[in-house]
Amino acid sequence: MTDFPEFMKHPANEIAKSSQATPGVEGFVFDGADGSQMAFWSCPQTAESAPHAHGYDEYMVVVQGCYTLIIDGERIPVRAGEEYFIPRGVEHGGEVMAGTRTIHAFGGHRAGRAHP
Repeated sequence: MTDFPEFMKHPANEIAKSSQATPGVEGFVFDGADGSQMAFWSCPQTAESAPHAHGYDEYMVVVQGCYTLIIDGERIPVRAGEEYFIPRGVEHGGEVMAGTRTIHAFGGHRAGRAHP
C-alpha cells in the first residue's frame, strides 16, 4: 500500500493546518473516549517538523518512508516498521522524507479538525 484507506481519510476527520507541526503534511484524527487521539499523517514532500513538546505521552510508528526525530540534538531515524515512544514534556522535532506515512497515538488532545 502507498496510502491510507479512504475510510481513514474522511473530510470530517481532517486535521487543521494550524494543528500541524510539519508544513505540507496531510493528517486525519480520531478521538478516544478518554481524551486521547490517534493521528494518521502522509507527507508528500520532504519537510521539517518544528520543535515542540506535549503535556502527554506520544507513540509513533512509521508505516512507509523515514521520519528522523531530533531530540536534544540527537538524530534518531525511525524507518518503516519501526516505532518510537516520546514521553510527555520532551521537546522534539524532526525531518520527514517525501512519501512518508506515520501513525501517532497521543495520551491527550493533540489535533483540532479543519472542519469542526
